[in-house]
Amino acid sequence: MRLAERHQQLDALLPVFQALWHPQPFRELRPEWCERWPTLAAELLALDDEQTAALNADGPAALALLARHVPEVAALTPLFDLPARIPVPAADADERWAWEIPGRKRAQIEAFAAACSGDRPVLDWCGGKGHLGRLLAHRWQVPVRTLEIDAGLCRSGKHLAQRLGVGQSFVAADALAVDLQPSAGQHAVALHACGELHRRLIRRGAEAGIARFDVAPCCYHLHLTDGYRPLATASSLQLTADDVRLAVTETVTAGTRERRKRDRAIAFKLGFDAWRRQSNGGVYRSFKPVPEGWVRGSFGGFMEQMCRREGLPTPAGGDLERCERRGIERQREVMQLSIVRHAFRRALEIWLAGDLAVALEERGYAVELGVFCARELTPRNLLISARRA
Repeated sequence: MRLAERHQQLDALLPVFQALWHPQPFRELRPEWCERWPTLAAELLALDDEQTAALNADGPAALALLARHVPEVAALTPLFDLPARIPVPAADADERWAWEIPGRKRAQIEAFAAACSGDRPVLDWCGGKGHLGRLLAHRWQVPVRTLEIDAGLCRSGKHLAQRLGVGQSFVAADALAVDLQPSAGQHAVALHACGELHRRLIRRGAEAGIARFDVAPCCYHLHLTDGYRPLATASSLQLTADDVRLAVTETVTAGTRERRKRDRAIAFKLGFDAWRRQSNGGVYRSFKPVPEGWVRGSFGGFMEQMCRREGLPTPAGGDLERCERRGIERQREVMQLSIVRHAFRRALEIWLAGDLAVALEERGYAVELGVFCARELTPRNLLISARRA
């Protein structure tokens, strides 16, 4: 399927199902779709914890469950079938390029590099210590310039490049603020540059005449002040920052301990939410991020700190116990009902990456949108490859 055709279909289908993926069960006790599809809600609320966790982690399975109640959503499934650009990563005789890289991160870098090819000078965008750029400089024998905001990481990366003996330079600068024009003819690479960082590279790079792009986007919601502003004129879907965040909520690396910590934190926050709703007529009100240390202790200690910060009286005795019980109940319900939202994560992510890809196509590039590694290595495995025609 052609890139523009896939994007057009997603752009048309996603608004049709907005009533399913836009509401947030954390904020809404019962999203409106529960009334419209009561048997769907009943099936979800009857799931045990193991089934709930499995469906929240498996988008295709969640979509298949949803399709039993809303058959029209099955039209999304063929749109997830992207070209797999997953060659076996090349084995480097000189392993020194991989100094100081954790195993999973190294595997992501190797998979990304294996899916790309080049013979032009490289701009390594938001490259940290420059691990990817160092591998490309070593493998392609081209000069690499790595842009990174953290001067300490630049110093470390420069030392690693010198040890390997490759032509890699570093620029310590903020990619969102620096007036650093990408040079025409360069090959720009970005592995998991977040939000506006990857959007700015594509906008500025296309204007400057970058010859090639290989970009694996990440954290699309970061740096959004309001809603998402599409880069492609062909995109019409309107997304809030929370909608965009939904696309990247999937994780595959969290262990049992991390999941328990997450569930505990959610239950504590929902217990507080139950107490505040009791005093304001049942209306949800957002609150600032909660320091991680606040959820390590008792629920009572957490409530004391939250209520002090938010200007509420602290519950005690039976009120405190009811809030804690309600938070635990709501955490289970939120996870159960969130399966519906999570069924659309991949569709939203492909639309977001497609918006970037189509924007490059509109600017005269030949573009491919594919997958550079298995989701078990990283769920952010979409790769935009563009070559100036």
